[in-house]
Amino acid sequence: MKLIGSPTSPYVRKVCIVMAEKKLEYRMVAEDVWSATTTIHASNPLGKVPCLVLEGGEAVFDSRVIVEYLDTLSPVGKLIPSNGRERAEVKTWEALADGLLDAAISARMEASWAHRPADQRSQAWIDRQLDKINKALRAMSQGLAEKPYCSGAHLSLSDIAVGCALGYLDFRFSNVQWRNTYPNLDKLHEKLMQRQSFIDSVPK
Repeated sequence: MKLIGSPTSPYVRKVCIVMAEKKLEYRMVAEDVWSATTTIHASNPLGKVPCLVLEGGEAVFDSRVIVEYLDTLSPVGKLIPSNGRERAEVKTWEALADGLLDAAISARMEASWAHRPADQRSQAWIDRQLDKINKALRAMSQGLAEKPYCSGAHLSLSDIAVGCALGYLDFRFSNVQWRNTYPNLDKLHEKLMQRQSFIDSVPK
């Protein structure tokens, strides 16, 4: 399999961590979707990463679709329950974490996209996205409560998604002081950062 992506993308990181935890082999192909010479549209017409190209040439895109597919390829380290309420809980955690990332990336693009003049940037829009981030962090902290992991006693996709969201805030939004406000999220993140899959995928 071939994974097309950017090493700074939190969605790509999520896929890389799942690949590592599932012990799946793949080849990473770096792609800058903002470059005039990008070829991402040949695999994903939406022009986004991550994009997983299978051995037969078929493309699978959107990180949520990719990680769900990957979890079926190996019985090692099952990350998503097969059905029922437990499955819905894990997928809801993933949606919450990805929603935080959507807001963070939207805020960053509004503040720094080179093709938008400074006088056309909307601070109100940025503040709206930051409010979503803060509400998502509060919901994550409340959901984690006293549990060792987001969805119970064992690592799941819930924790991988949340860990990638927190890591992206560290990478791009150092002004968001989530550690002091939500110490249980800090504790979870520190525990995740002891795993080789998280260590190897830290954005630089």
